[in-house]
Amino acid sequence: MLNRLLTLIAKELQLAFRDPQSRRLLVLPVILQLAVFPFAATLEVKNATLAILDDDQGAESTELVQRLAIARAFPAPLVVRSQAELTSAIDEQRALIGLEIPADFSRALAAGRGARILAIVDGRRSNSAQIALGYAQDIIQQFGDERATAAGRPAPSRLVVRNWFNPNLEYRWFMLPVLVAVITTLGSLIVTALSIAREREQGTFDQLLVSPLTPGLIMVGKTVPAMVIAFGQATVIAAAAVFVYQVPFQGSVALLYLSMGFYALALAGFGLFISSLCETQQQAFLGVFTFMVPAIMLSGFIAPVENMPLFFRCLSWIDPLSHFIVIVKGLFLKGFGAGQIWPHLWPLLLISTFTISSAYWMFRRRIA
Repeated sequence: MLNRLLTLIAKELQLAFRDPQSRRLLVLPVILQLAVFPFAATLEVKNATLAILDDDQGAESTELVQRLAIARAFPAPLVVRSQAELTSAIDEQRALIGLEIPADFSRALAAGRGARILAIVDGRRSNSAQIALGYAQDIIQQFGDERATAAGRPAPSRLVVRNWFNPNLEYRWFMLPVLVAVITTLGSLIVTALSIAREREQGTFDQLLVSPLTPGLIMVGKTVPAMVIAFGQATVIAAAAVFVYQVPFQGSVALLYLSMGFYALALAGFGLFISSLCETQQQAFLGVFTFMVPAIMLSGFIAPVENMPLFFRCLSWIDPLSHFIVIVKGLFLKGFGAGQIWPHLWPLLLISTFTISSAYWMFRRRIA
């Protein structure tokens, strides 16, 4: 029986890598996303355009403009001469934010009074604009603190920020651990979703049913290759994150692979359920992407789960991606131990039990 099962597993692996289209689906996403995501999928603001209207033209306002100009976020500030030009720059998206320095700016600072600066933010690009505005506010606040100290006045209270687990706020440190989960999801789902649908489309499904394997062993033979491929893809991404992109790995490799096994098993259950419902590979592809989009949206990768309505927060609990993202980020950046990953590990075990059982029930129902 074991030899028959191993033969089925070997056949599934050969089918996955023999077909050029299947090879491309399993290999290209890993290469492309490793090359593109760490640089393109970022919320950092480095080359934003800042429009500045200096109505003061004094020494203090000139120094402030120069400080803003040398910031990495604003490499080429746009100096305008009127409010109409400032408004036009925001309207035409030539500037992300605009600052208007009032005419009494230098006099107010010399007299020890507060000076207000008007900031205009492009709400059409709200996330980037708010981040860029935060950079500008830090520069302006530091400028004001130095002026107050030089004049012998106590500096205003200032919030001191220390970033734990990611001191320099490197976005790659956040993106690459998440990529381990996302690409593993795609590879595992594709292999399992195509398995039974491929057998039906190629006319070999009946031959599989009359083989000496029971339906349960057939399900195992379809699940193991997907888990093997998921482990391989995750290993490549994790190794690239650590050795190529220098993302620290603080946790245990054994715990990473243990949680990866539960996660791949849960995904295999979803994939087999989709495959049991589909008659063709095209339907299976559509089923995979129908599952992928809500899974990513509900995982907390794009938006925090806490910000979602109660119904979607409950729905995210049955999303295996939401649990595995917490585990993999915790292992990479926080050094999670067994006690810290367990609250997210047992839901994966519960989800995998339910999905595998549902897929088996659907498979038996379709062949009855």
